[in-house]
Amino acid sequence: MTVPEFAHEVAVRPEDIDDLGHVNNIVYLRWVQDVATAHWQAAAPADAQAELVWVVLRHEIDYRQAALPGDVVVVRTRVGEATGLTFERRTAITRKGDGRLLAEARTLWCPLDARTGRPRRVPAAIRAQFSTSAPDGSA
Repeated sequence: MTVPEFAHEVAVRPEDIDDLGHVNNIVYLRWVQDVATAHWQAAAPADAQAELVWVVLRHEIDYRQAALPGDVVVVRTRVGEATGLTFERRTAITRKGDGRLLAEARTLWCPLDARTGRPRRVPAAIRAQFSTSAPDGSA
């Protein structure tokens, strides 16, 4: 199944710049998390948003080029495979001006019951919308 990509633009802020004159690595991580949250809020039904919260199990980021003061970046995310309680997300960060790839990330997320804070399986419709796995959870 192909799930649509979700994207938003981010302007580099002065406080994003480190002592080396480019965007600090931790800012890329913030962008990865922010686009995932924005995607969930834009696409998930209200009842699912009320019942589920997501926590990160793992981030992997490959830095390709530096984002610089004055840049506007496009942060694109797409869902990946889900196995059990682990949902993969892929994110690409590009510079809007020239389209150059700045960073790529792979993040593993786990859904939690918003009330109890315990890991929780998601309904088939949510699994289908936020993963490339089959609705029954098989890959």
